[in-house]
Amino acid sequence: MSERDNPDNTVPDETPAKKTGIASVVAEDFSVWQAVGGVRGLAEAVLPSVLFVIVFLVTSEIVPAVGTAIAVVVICLAIRLIQRIDITPALGGAFGVAISGIWAWRSGEAENYFAMGLWTNGAYLAVFLISLIATWPLIGVAVALLRGEDQSWRTDPEQASRKRRYYTATWLWVGLFGLRLAVQLPLYLADDQVGALGIARIVMGPFLFAIVAWLTWMLCREPSEVLAPTAGRAEGEHREAGSDTRHVERGDRASERVEEAPRDPANHPDSSSAPNS
Repeated sequence: MSERDNPDNTVPDETPAKKTGIASVVAEDFSVWQAVGGVRGLAEAVLPSVLFVIVFLVTSEIVPAVGTAIAVVVICLAIRLIQRIDITPALGGAFGVAISGIWAWRSGEAENYFAMGLWTNGAYLAVFLISLIATWPLIGVAVALLRGEDQSWRTDPEQASRKRRYYTATWLWVGLFGLRLAVQLPLYLADDQVGALGIARIVMGPFLFAIVAWLTWMLCREPSEVLAPTAGRAEGEHREAGSDTRHVERGDRASERVEEAPRDPANHPDSSSAPNS
């Protein structure tokens, strides 16, 4: 392994990499930190909004606030490039911050820094609701794709329990996006609520995402810990049955050998010569 592939010069282990984002719901073990991208991912998601709100509240100027938020994004991307870490996970957030900053700057309204997030949540809400109406709950479709499975869970009667859990998980995400809009949209429409809107955006961002992702993981994980002992017991019963069968076979063979052995009149007198008791 080259230094480019292992920039931290650490010894690689055999454990699989933790899944982040929505992929965390199909991981064997769920980690809140890994679901939000670790400390780095959390900082990249939260810092631009935090600094935008702080700078705007201190200066009451949009340009310094927007410049600070964009500068943080640029620094985070530069750190990734210097450390030779994949920048792809951070590009979506960087693009969002850039659009939000330009929107706020061009409109002259600080609240518009959060407008794109509201539109994004509205779009997600609509897509998840449409998937439920179309009987293709999006979480079930995503989980099956991530696991490399087909979509037979929709029509297979034996997978009815899995189907119900996928519906429930999809409704959880509908609730997430709906709750964000219910709280943040009135703040966006009100006057002079940039601070409250920023706090709501931060609290209901990666933290609420992690909670819903954990609940989704609980619903979508397969009960391997239940199936494993059952399989073990079945295997043990099979071995025990096989052992009993071999024991009976050995007993039958022994009986056959006894029956085939020659009879010695001296040691085995018949009933006609035996004395009366």
